[in-house]
Amino acid sequence: MFFVVIYDIRDVKRLHRVAKVMESYGQRVQKSIFECELEKIAFFKMRKHVEHVIDPEEDSVKYFRLCSTCFEKGLALGQCTRMLSLKEVEVI
Repeated sequence: MFFVVIYDIRDVKRLHRVAKVMESYGQRVQKSIFECELEKIAFFKMRKHVEHVIDPEEDSVKYFRLCSTCFEKGLALGQCTRMLSLKEVEVI
């Protein structure tokens, strides 16, 4: 399963701890955005690790699951690690 994870963490220490957790499960594509390809159990482990770090009163984390077709149709421009050519993307 493919996931895009975005977060906004208010405390610098928690921010670094969440980033460390995310780095062990996925690939950073922007400062607070990760792409992850995970099995169901790994996703739940990642989520539990993040839940133990954040303060739900101050922080936010969003998980977006993408089917492989939707993920592959994504378009990345600029200095991105995962690049798709325009030929690979259907024009909507």
